[in-house]
Amino acid sequence: MATVELTKENFDRTVSENPFVLIDFWAGWCRPCLQFAPVYEKAAQANPDLLFAKVDTEAEQELAAAFQITSIPTLMIVRDQVAVFAQPGALPEAALTDLIGQARALDMDAVRAKIAASQEPGAASQEPGEAPGTPEA
Repeated sequence: MATVELTKENFDRTVSENPFVLIDFWAGWCRPCLQFAPVYEKAAQANPDLLFAKVDTEAEQELAAAFQITSIPTLMIVRDQVAVFAQPGALPEAALTDLIGQARALDMDAVRAKIAASQEPGAASQEPGEAPGTPEA
């Protein structure tokens, strides 16, 4: 399957209709982005069951801002509408292949349970005005 170009108009629908989406945030002027492109395309051909998508951060500045993309290329993996990976930097082919394997192996029920637990009131939160790591007097 060819790589899909994501825009703010089709992003939500595309991510909700596909259980496993890899997203490359890139720009035409970015040399590392251009060097990563053939690696990404090769991975797309090797994994036809996954959706590989690209976001041109110049054309889709709102979308890039919504995901707080400050460095490109940035690779994001979304499984079952949950972002399970997001990291800037161009990956070598072997690292991308390994990352895809790790993302495939995730137990999404466990991931959702962990997210739910972290969102419960009082979970891993600190009292207002308390500095992180400050020992109690």
